[in-house]
Amino acid sequence: MNQSDYLAHDAVGLAGLIASRQVSAEEVLEAAIARTEALNPALNAVTLSLADEARARLHEIPPEGPLAGVPFLIKDLGAPVRGTPTTAGSRLFAQARAPADSALVAAYRRSGLVIFGKTNTPEFGLEPVTEPEMFGPTLNPWNVARTPGGSSGGAASAVAAGLVAAAHASDGGGSIRIPASCCGLFGLKPSRGRVSFAPADEGWGGFSAQHAVTRTVRDSAALLEIACRPAPGDPYWLDPPASPFATEVGREPGSLRIGFTTAALCAEALDPICAQAVRDAASLCASLGHHVEEATLPGNPERLAAVTGAIVAASVAAALEGEAAQRGRAIEEGEIEAFTWSLYQRGRAVSGAAYIQALRTAHAFGREVAPFFERFDVLLLATLGSPPIASGALRGEPPDPRGYAERLFAFMPNTQAFNVTGQPAMSVPLAWTADGLPVGVQFVGRPAAEATLFRLAAQLEAAQPWAGRRPPAPFG
Repeated sequence: MNQSDYLAHDAVGLAGLIASRQVSAEEVLEAAIARTEALNPALNAVTLSLADEARARLHEIPPEGPLAGVPFLIKDLGAPVRGTPTTAGSRLFAQARAPADSALVAAYRRSGLVIFGKTNTPEFGLEPVTEPEMFGPTLNPWNVARTPGGSSGGAASAVAAGLVAAAHASDGGGSIRIPASCCGLFGLKPSRGRVSFAPADEGWGGFSAQHAVTRTVRDSAALLEIACRPAPGDPYWLDPPASPFATEVGREPGSLRIGFTTAALCAEALDPICAQAVRDAASLCASLGHHVEEATLPGNPERLAAVTGAIVAASVAAALEGEAAQRGRAIEEGEIEAFTWSLYQRGRAVSGAAYIQALRTAHAFGREVAPFFERFDVLLLATLGSPPIASGALRGEPPDPRGYAERLFAFMPNTQAFNVTGQPAMSVPLAWTADGLPVGVQFVGRPAAEATLFRLAAQLEAAQPWAGRRPPAPFG
Protein backbone atom coordinates (compact mmCIF):
# COMPACT_ATOMS: atom_id res chain seq x y z
CA MET A 1 0.00 0.00 0.00
CA ASN A 2 1.54 3.33 -1.02
CA GLN A 3 1.23 6.50 1.03
CA SER A 4 -1.40 8.16 -1.17
CA ASP A 5 -3.64 5.10 -0.92
CA TYR A 6 -3.13 4.97 2.84
CA LEU A 7 -4.05 8.65 3.23
CA ALA A 8 -7.11 8.33 1.01
CA HIS A 9 -9.01 6.17 3.50
CA ASP A 10 -10.39 6.68 6.97
CA ALA A 11 -10.35 3.89 9.55
CA VAL A 12 -13.64 2.39 8.39
CA GLY A 13 -12.39 2.52 4.81
CA LEU A 14 -9.11 0.80 5.68
CA ALA A 15 -10.99 -1.91 7.55
CA GLY A 16 -13.14 -2.47 4.47
CA LEU A 17 -10.11 -2.85 2.23
CA ILE A 18 -8.59 -5.38 4.61
CA ALA A 19 -11.83 -7.31 5.03
CA SER A 20 -12.27 -7.56 1.26
CA ARG A 21 -8.62 -8.64 0.91
CA GLN A 22 -7.75 -5.77 -1.40
CA VAL A 23 -4.84 -5.14 0.96
CA SER A 24 -3.44 -7.03 3.90
CA ALA A 25 -3.23 -5.86 7.49
CA GLU A 26 0.55 -6.17 7.19
CA GLU A 27 0.62 -3.75 4.25
CA VAL A 28 -1.52 -1.20 6.08
CA LEU A 29 0.54 -1.43 9.25
CA GLU A 30 3.79 -0.99 7.34
CA ALA A 31 2.34 2.09 5.60
CA ALA A 32 1.46 3.57 9.02
CA ILE A 33 4.87 2.76 10.46
CA ALA A 34 6.69 4.18 7.44
CA ARG A 35 4.73 7.42 7.56
CA THR A 36 5.30 7.74 11.30
CA GLU A 37 9.03 7.14 10.97
CA ALA A 38 9.22 9.74 8.18
CA LEU A 39 7.16 12.53 9.77
CA ASN A 40 7.16 12.05 13.53
CA PRO A 41 10.69 13.45 14.03
CA ALA A 42 9.36 16.81 12.81
CA LEU A 43 6.18 16.67 14.91
CA ASN A 44 7.01 14.74 18.09
CA ALA A 45 3.48 13.36 18.20
CA VAL A 46 4.40 9.73 18.98
CA THR A 47 6.59 9.25 22.05
CA LEU A 48 6.72 5.45 22.19
CA SER A 49 6.92 3.11 19.22
CA LEU A 50 5.29 -0.29 19.61
CA ALA A 51 5.90 -1.20 15.98
CA ASP A 52 7.70 -4.47 16.65
CA GLU A 53 5.04 -5.59 19.09
CA ALA A 54 2.33 -4.67 16.60
CA ARG A 55 3.99 -6.73 13.89
CA ALA A 56 4.32 -9.67 16.24
CA ARG A 57 0.66 -9.53 17.27
CA LEU A 58 -0.89 -9.23 13.80
CA HIS A 59 -1.79 -12.91 13.87
CA GLU A 60 -3.94 -12.24 16.97
CA ILE A 61 -6.27 -9.82 15.19
CA PRO A 62 -9.86 -11.10 15.39
CA PRO A 63 -10.88 -11.18 11.71
CA GLU A 64 -14.52 -10.46 12.59
CA GLY A 65 -13.60 -7.23 14.38
CA PRO A 66 -15.25 -4.13 12.88
CA LEU A 67 -11.87 -2.35 12.54
CA ALA A 68 -9.69 -5.42 12.04
CA GLY A 69 -6.18 -4.49 10.93
CA VAL A 70 -6.49 -0.70 11.30
CA PRO A 71 -3.38 0.94 12.82
CA PHE A 72 -4.07 2.94 15.97
CA LEU A 73 -2.32 5.06 18.58
CA ILE A 74 -3.04 5.35 22.32
CA LYS A 75 -2.63 8.55 24.31
CA ASP A 76 0.02 8.15 27.01
CA LEU A 77 -2.50 8.97 29.74
CA GLY A 78 -5.41 7.11 31.30
CA ALA A 79 -5.39 4.05 29.04
CA PRO A 80 -2.76 1.53 30.19
CA VAL A 81 -1.34 -0.80 27.55
CA ARG A 82 -0.01 -4.04 28.99
CA GLY A 83 3.74 -4.15 29.36
CA THR A 84 4.33 -0.51 28.45
CA PRO A 85 4.83 2.61 30.57
CA THR A 86 1.88 4.95 31.01
CA THR A 87 3.98 7.99 31.80
CA ALA A 88 1.25 10.66 31.73
CA GLY A 89 3.97 12.84 30.26
CA SER A 90 5.86 12.78 33.55
CA ARG A 91 9.37 11.68 34.50
CA LEU A 92 7.81 10.36 37.70
CA PHE A 93 6.22 7.45 35.82
CA ALA A 94 8.84 6.91 33.15
CA GLN A 95 9.43 3.31 34.24
CA ALA A 96 5.91 2.40 35.38
CA ARG A 97 4.78 -0.54 33.25
CA ALA A 98 1.13 -1.52 33.09
CA PRO A 99 0.38 -5.08 34.24
CA ALA A 100 -2.70 -5.29 32.03
CA ASP A 101 -4.65 -3.45 29.35
CA SER A 102 -7.35 -1.06 30.50
CA ALA A 103 -10.94 -1.97 29.66
CA LEU A 104 -10.89 0.48 26.76
CA VAL A 105 -7.63 -0.81 25.30
CA ALA A 106 -8.98 -4.37 25.58
CA ALA A 107 -12.10 -3.29 23.70
CA TYR A 108 -9.95 -1.70 21.00
CA ARG A 109 -8.00 -4.94 20.61
CA ARG A 110 -11.23 -6.97 20.35
CA SER A 111 -12.33 -4.68 17.54
CA GLY A 112 -9.16 -5.55 15.64
CA LEU A 113 -7.34 -2.24 16.03
CA VAL A 114 -3.56 -2.62 15.83
CA ILE A 115 -1.85 -0.52 18.50
CA PHE A 116 1.61 0.50 17.32
CA GLY A 117 2.51 3.50 19.49
CA LYS A 118 1.63 6.01 22.18
CA THR A 119 1.12 9.74 21.78
CA ASN A 120 2.43 12.78 23.60
CA THR A 121 0.54 14.60 26.35
CA PRO A 122 1.34 17.40 28.81
CA GLU A 123 2.27 16.23 32.28
CA PHE A 124 -0.84 14.58 33.78
CA GLY A 125 -2.93 16.10 30.96
CA LEU A 126 -3.12 19.37 32.86
CA GLU A 127 -2.80 21.91 30.03
CA PRO A 128 -4.54 22.67 26.72
CA VAL A 129 -1.17 22.56 24.96
CA THR A 130 1.22 19.62 24.61
CA GLU A 131 4.63 20.74 25.86
CA PRO A 132 5.87 18.29 28.51
CA GLU A 133 9.41 18.67 29.73
CA MET A 134 9.88 14.91 29.56
CA PHE A 135 9.26 14.50 25.83
CA GLY A 136 9.29 18.08 24.54
CA PRO A 137 6.55 19.88 22.59
CA THR A 138 4.38 18.38 19.91
CA LEU A 139 3.97 20.59 16.85
CA ASN A 140 0.92 21.32 14.71
CA PRO A 141 1.21 20.04 11.12
CA TRP A 142 -0.88 22.98 9.87
CA ASN A 143 1.80 25.35 11.16
CA VAL A 144 4.69 24.01 13.20
CA ALA A 145 5.01 27.32 15.07
CA ARG A 146 1.53 26.77 16.57
CA THR A 147 0.31 24.39 19.24
CA PRO A 148 -1.74 21.34 18.25
CA GLY A 149 -3.64 21.89 21.50
CA GLY A 150 -3.82 19.54 24.42
CA SER A 151 -3.94 17.48 26.30
CA SER A 152 -4.50 15.08 23.38
CA GLY A 153 -2.15 17.10 21.22
CA GLY A 154 0.00 14.16 20.20
CA ALA A 155 -3.06 12.25 19.05
CA ALA A 156 -4.42 15.19 17.05
CA SER A 157 -1.10 16.02 15.44
CA ALA A 158 -0.71 12.37 14.40
CA VAL A 159 -4.16 12.21 12.83
CA ALA A 160 -3.86 15.59 11.10
CA ALA A 161 -0.53 14.52 9.57
CA GLY A 162 -1.98 11.20 8.42
CA LEU A 163 0.12 8.95 10.63
CA VAL A 164 -3.19 7.30 11.51
CA ALA A 165 -6.78 7.88 10.49
CA ALA A 166 -7.92 8.07 14.12
CA ALA A 167 -6.35 7.98 17.57
CA HIS A 168 -7.38 7.54 21.18
CA ALA A 169 -7.87 10.77 23.15
CA SER A 170 -9.33 11.94 26.44
CA ASP A 171 -11.00 15.11 27.70
CA GLY A 172 -11.07 16.49 31.25
CA GLY A 173 -11.58 20.15 30.36
CA GLY A 174 -11.59 20.18 26.57
CA SER A 175 -8.70 17.87 25.75
CA ILE A 176 -10.45 16.17 22.81
CA ARG A 177 -12.21 19.25 21.46
CA ILE A 178 -9.29 21.68 21.85
CA PRO A 179 -6.76 19.70 19.77
CA ALA A 180 -9.49 18.77 17.29
CA SER A 181 -10.10 22.48 16.75
CA CYS A 182 -6.39 23.26 16.48
CA CYS A 183 -5.74 20.44 14.00
CA GLY A 184 -8.83 20.52 11.75
CA LEU A 185 -10.34 17.28 13.06
CA PHE A 186 -13.62 15.96 14.36
CA GLY A 187 -13.54 15.50 18.11
CA LEU A 188 -16.45 14.33 20.23
CA LYS A 189 -16.35 14.22 24.02
CA PRO A 190 -18.88 11.59 25.09
CA SER A 191 -21.33 11.86 27.96
CA ARG A 192 -20.21 11.10 31.48
CA GLY A 193 -20.27 7.34 31.96
CA ARG A 194 -20.32 6.48 28.24
CA VAL A 195 -16.77 5.04 28.19
CA SER A 196 -15.29 3.15 31.13
CA PHE A 197 -12.02 4.14 32.80
CA ALA A 198 -11.67 0.66 34.35
CA PRO A 199 -9.62 -0.38 36.18
CA ALA A 200 -9.03 3.24 37.23
CA ASP A 201 -11.60 5.29 39.10
CA GLU A 202 -13.34 8.46 37.99
CA GLY A 203 -11.19 11.20 36.50
CA TRP A 204 -11.20 14.65 38.10
CA GLY A 205 -14.49 14.24 39.96
CA GLY A 206 -16.22 12.74 36.94
CA PHE A 207 -15.18 15.52 34.56
CA SER A 208 -12.99 13.31 32.35
CA ALA A 209 -14.10 11.27 29.35
CA GLN A 210 -12.27 9.04 26.89
CA HIS A 211 -12.82 8.66 23.18
CA ALA A 212 -10.89 9.69 20.05
CA VAL A 213 -9.96 12.29 17.48
CA THR A 214 -10.77 11.42 13.86
CA ARG A 215 -10.88 12.84 10.37
CA THR A 216 -14.39 11.58 9.68
CA VAL A 217 -17.62 11.41 11.63
CA ARG A 218 -18.18 7.76 10.82
CA ASP A 219 -14.83 6.80 12.36
CA SER A 220 -15.79 8.54 15.58
CA ALA A 221 -19.14 6.75 15.66
CA ALA A 222 -17.53 3.37 14.98
CA LEU A 223 -14.95 3.88 17.72
CA LEU A 224 -17.54 4.98 20.28
CA GLU A 225 -19.66 1.96 19.46
CA ILE A 226 -16.65 -0.24 20.25
CA ALA A 227 -15.99 1.58 23.52
CA CYS A 228 -19.44 2.16 25.02
CA ARG A 229 -19.78 -0.90 27.27
CA PRO A 230 -19.70 -0.27 31.03
CA ALA A 231 -17.42 -2.30 33.26
CA PRO A 232 -18.55 -3.78 36.58
CA GLY A 233 -18.12 -1.26 39.38
CA ASP A 234 -17.97 1.87 37.21
CA PRO A 235 -18.99 4.86 39.37
CA TYR A 236 -20.79 6.37 36.37
CA TRP A 237 -22.22 4.37 33.49
CA LEU A 238 -24.74 4.54 30.68
CA ASP A 239 -26.48 1.68 28.96
CA PRO A 240 -25.28 1.08 25.39
CA PRO A 241 -27.44 2.93 22.86
CA ALA A 242 -30.59 1.35 21.47
CA SER A 243 -29.18 1.70 17.95
CA PRO A 244 -25.47 1.40 17.12
CA PHE A 245 -23.79 4.79 16.86
CA ALA A 246 -22.44 3.84 13.44
CA THR A 247 -25.99 3.63 12.10
CA GLU A 248 -26.69 7.22 13.17
CA VAL A 249 -24.22 8.57 10.62
CA GLY A 250 -26.26 9.50 7.55
CA ARG A 251 -29.58 9.29 9.36
CA GLU A 252 -31.62 12.48 9.05
CA PRO A 253 -31.41 14.55 12.24
CA GLY A 254 -34.79 16.19 11.61
CA SER A 255 -35.29 19.88 12.25
CA LEU A 256 -33.30 20.53 15.41
CA ARG A 257 -33.76 23.50 17.71
CA ILE A 258 -30.30 25.03 17.90
CA GLY A 259 -29.43 27.91 20.20
CA PHE A 260 -26.19 29.70 19.41
CA THR A 261 -24.01 32.20 21.20
CA THR A 262 -20.82 34.07 20.33
CA ALA A 263 -20.04 34.49 24.02
CA ALA A 264 -16.80 33.47 25.66
CA LEU A 265 -18.13 31.73 28.75
CA CYS A 266 -15.03 32.17 30.93
CA ALA A 267 -13.31 35.14 29.25
CA GLU A 268 -14.10 38.64 28.07
CA ALA A 269 -14.66 37.91 24.38
CA LEU A 270 -13.84 35.62 21.48
CA ASP A 271 -11.34 36.40 18.79
CA PRO A 272 -13.47 37.83 15.92
CA ILE A 273 -12.44 34.89 13.73
CA CYS A 274 -13.97 32.43 16.18
CA ALA A 275 -17.11 34.52 16.62
CA GLN A 276 -17.58 34.66 12.84
CA ALA A 277 -17.09 30.89 12.62
CA VAL A 278 -20.04 30.46 15.00
CA ARG A 279 -22.25 32.82 12.99
CA ASP A 280 -21.32 31.03 9.77
CA ALA A 281 -22.10 27.66 11.34
CA ALA A 282 -25.45 28.99 12.54
CA SER A 283 -26.26 30.10 8.99
CA LEU A 284 -25.21 26.70 7.64
CA CYS A 285 -27.46 24.93 10.15
CA ALA A 286 -30.38 27.18 9.22
CA SER A 287 -29.83 26.42 5.53
CA LEU A 288 -30.07 22.71 6.38
CA GLY A 289 -33.54 23.17 7.84
CA HIS A 290 -32.81 23.60 11.53
CA HIS A 291 -34.47 26.21 13.72
CA VAL A 292 -31.60 28.43 14.80
CA GLU A 293 -31.73 31.39 17.15
CA GLU A 294 -29.33 33.35 19.29
CA ALA A 295 -29.61 32.42 22.95
CA THR A 296 -27.90 32.90 26.30
CA LEU A 297 -26.70 29.93 28.32
CA PRO A 298 -28.01 30.25 31.89
CA GLY A 299 -25.83 29.93 34.96
CA ASN A 300 -22.52 31.53 35.78
CA PRO A 301 -19.74 29.57 34.06
CA GLU A 302 -17.08 32.05 35.21
CA ARG A 303 -17.37 30.81 38.78
CA LEU A 304 -16.47 27.33 37.54
CA ALA A 305 -12.82 28.29 37.12
CA ALA A 306 -12.22 28.32 40.88
CA VAL A 307 -14.19 25.19 41.71
CA THR A 308 -12.86 23.09 38.85
CA GLY A 309 -9.36 24.26 39.76
CA ALA A 310 -9.87 23.00 43.31
CA ILE A 311 -11.21 19.64 42.13
CA VAL A 312 -8.41 19.11 39.62
CA ALA A 313 -5.74 20.20 42.09
CA ALA A 314 -7.10 17.88 44.79
CA SER A 315 -7.22 15.03 42.26
CA VAL A 316 -3.59 15.63 41.30
CA ALA A 317 -2.60 15.74 44.96
CA ALA A 318 -4.43 12.48 45.65
CA ALA A 319 -2.66 10.76 42.75
CA LEU A 320 0.75 11.99 43.86
CA GLU A 321 0.13 11.14 47.50
CA GLY A 322 -0.88 7.65 46.40
CA GLU A 323 2.36 7.29 44.47
CA ALA A 324 4.34 8.56 47.47
CA ALA A 325 2.67 6.03 49.77
CA GLN A 326 3.29 3.19 47.34
CA ARG A 327 7.00 3.90 47.03
CA GLY A 328 7.45 4.87 50.66
CA ARG A 329 8.85 8.36 50.24
CA ALA A 330 7.50 11.81 49.48
CA ILE A 331 7.34 13.38 46.03
CA GLU A 332 10.14 15.88 45.71
CA GLU A 333 9.83 19.18 43.88
CA GLY A 334 12.28 18.36 41.10
CA GLU A 335 10.51 15.12 40.18
CA ILE A 336 7.60 16.90 38.52
CA GLU A 337 7.28 20.09 36.50
CA ALA A 338 7.03 23.43 38.31
CA PHE A 339 3.46 23.95 37.10
CA THR A 340 2.43 20.52 38.39
CA TRP A 341 4.25 21.10 41.67
CA SER A 342 2.31 24.33 42.27
CA LEU A 343 -0.96 22.53 41.53
CA TYR A 344 0.09 19.71 43.87
CA GLN A 345 0.66 22.20 46.68
CA ARG A 346 -2.69 23.80 46.01
CA GLY A 347 -4.39 20.42 46.04
CA ARG A 348 -2.85 19.44 49.35
CA ALA A 349 -4.44 22.54 50.88
CA VAL A 350 -7.96 21.68 49.68
CA SER A 351 -9.91 20.35 52.65
CA GLY A 352 -12.48 17.60 52.40
CA ALA A 353 -15.23 20.12 53.07
CA ALA A 354 -13.89 22.46 50.37
CA TYR A 355 -13.76 19.60 47.88
CA ILE A 356 -17.38 18.65 48.52
CA GLN A 357 -18.45 22.27 48.29
CA ALA A 358 -16.66 22.58 44.93
CA LEU A 359 -18.50 19.48 43.67
CA ARG A 360 -21.81 20.94 44.86
CA THR A 361 -21.13 24.16 42.99
CA ALA A 362 -20.22 22.19 39.87
CA HIS A 363 -23.38 20.09 40.10
CA ALA A 364 -25.49 23.20 40.72
CA PHE A 365 -24.21 24.62 37.44
CA GLY A 366 -25.44 21.49 35.69
CA ARG A 367 -28.91 22.05 37.13
CA GLU A 368 -28.83 25.71 36.06
CA VAL A 369 -27.95 24.75 32.49
CA ALA A 370 -30.44 21.88 32.19
CA PRO A 371 -33.55 24.01 31.37
CA PHE A 372 -31.75 25.41 28.31
CA PHE A 373 -31.72 21.91 26.86
CA GLU A 374 -35.46 21.54 27.38
CA ARG A 375 -35.91 24.49 25.04
CA PHE A 376 -33.11 23.56 22.62
CA ASP A 377 -31.78 20.26 21.29
CA VAL A 378 -28.28 21.61 20.72
CA LEU A 379 -26.12 24.53 21.81
CA LEU A 380 -23.74 25.99 19.21
CA LEU A 381 -20.74 28.04 20.33
CA ALA A 382 -17.02 28.43 19.68
CA THR A 383 -14.71 25.61 20.67
CA LEU A 384 -11.80 27.95 21.42
CA GLY A 385 -11.39 31.63 22.10
CA SER A 386 -8.82 32.01 19.33
CA PRO A 387 -7.11 30.06 16.55
CA PRO A 388 -4.18 27.88 17.67
CA ILE A 389 -1.76 29.92 19.77
CA ALA A 390 1.99 29.89 19.32
CA SER A 391 3.94 27.08 20.95
CA GLY A 392 5.20 28.26 24.32
CA ALA A 393 2.77 31.19 24.48
CA LEU A 394 0.58 29.79 27.27
CA ARG A 395 3.31 29.71 29.90
CA GLY A 396 4.99 32.74 28.37
CA GLU A 397 8.50 33.36 27.10
CA PRO A 398 10.10 33.89 29.58
CA PRO A 399 7.68 32.04 31.90
CA ASP A 400 4.95 34.31 33.23
CA PRO A 401 2.92 32.39 35.83
CA ARG A 402 1.03 35.50 36.99
CA GLY A 403 -0.66 35.93 33.62
CA TYR A 404 -1.21 32.20 33.09
CA ALA A 405 -4.89 31.97 34.10
CA GLU A 406 -5.90 34.89 31.91
CA ARG A 407 -4.14 33.41 28.88
CA LEU A 408 -5.55 29.97 29.68
CA PHE A 409 -9.20 31.00 29.66
CA ALA A 410 -8.75 33.40 26.75
CA PHE A 411 -7.69 30.33 24.76
CA MET A 412 -10.19 27.78 26.18
CA PRO A 413 -13.22 29.69 27.56
CA ASN A 414 -15.94 27.34 26.35
CA THR A 415 -15.00 23.70 26.82
CA GLN A 416 -14.70 22.98 30.54
CA ALA A 417 -18.32 23.86 31.33
CA PHE A 418 -19.52 20.72 29.57
CA ASN A 419 -17.09 18.46 31.37
CA VAL A 420 -18.78 19.78 34.50
CA THR A 421 -22.30 19.05 33.21
CA GLY A 422 -21.24 15.71 31.72
CA GLN A 423 -22.95 16.42 28.39
CA PRO A 424 -21.68 15.22 25.02
CA ALA A 425 -19.96 17.96 23.03
CA MET A 426 -18.15 17.94 19.71
CA SER A 427 -15.76 20.21 17.86
CA VAL A 428 -16.46 20.28 14.13
CA PRO A 429 -13.86 21.70 11.69
CA LEU A 430 -16.04 24.16 9.80
CA ALA A 431 -13.74 27.18 9.50
CA TRP A 432 -10.17 28.13 8.59
CA THR A 433 -8.30 31.39 8.98
CA ALA A 434 -7.03 33.35 5.99
CA ASP A 435 -3.57 31.88 6.56
CA GLY A 436 -4.85 28.31 6.72
CA LEU A 437 -5.25 27.53 10.42
CA PRO A 438 -8.24 25.38 11.44
CA VAL A 439 -11.02 26.81 13.63
CA GLY A 440 -13.44 24.38 15.24
CA VAL A 441 -17.04 25.07 16.15
CA GLN A 442 -18.58 23.35 19.18
CA PHE A 443 -21.99 21.68 19.42
CA VAL A 444 -23.32 20.49 22.79
CA GLY A 445 -26.14 17.97 23.13
CA ARG A 446 -28.37 16.78 25.90
CA PRO A 447 -26.96 14.17 28.29
CA ALA A 448 -26.55 10.80 26.55
CA ALA A 449 -27.59 12.33 23.20
CA GLU A 450 -24.51 11.40 21.18
CA ALA A 451 -26.82 10.02 18.49
CA THR A 452 -28.21 13.50 17.83
CA LEU A 453 -24.72 14.94 17.54
CA PHE A 454 -23.56 12.20 15.17
CA ARG A 455 -26.56 12.78 12.90
CA LEU A 456 -25.97 16.52 12.86
CA ALA A 457 -22.21 16.14 12.38
CA ALA A 458 -22.67 13.81 9.42
CA GLN A 459 -25.08 16.29 7.86
CA LEU A 460 -22.56 19.11 8.32
CA GLU A 461 -19.78 16.91 6.94
CA ALA A 462 -21.82 16.22 3.80
CA ALA A 463 -22.72 19.88 3.37
CA GLN A 464 -19.24 21.28 3.99
CA PRO A 465 -16.68 18.44 3.69
CA TRP A 466 -13.42 18.79 5.59
CA ALA A 467 -11.70 15.38 5.52
CA GLY A 468 -10.03 16.15 2.19
CA ARG A 469 -8.34 19.28 3.50
CA ARG A 470 -4.72 18.56 4.32
CA PRO A 471 -1.91 20.42 6.05
CA PRO A 472 0.88 21.79 3.86
CA ALA A 473 3.74 19.57 2.71
CA PRO A 474 5.30 17.44 3.95
CA PHE A 475 2.41 16.61 6.29
CA GLY A 476 -0.50 16.73 3.83
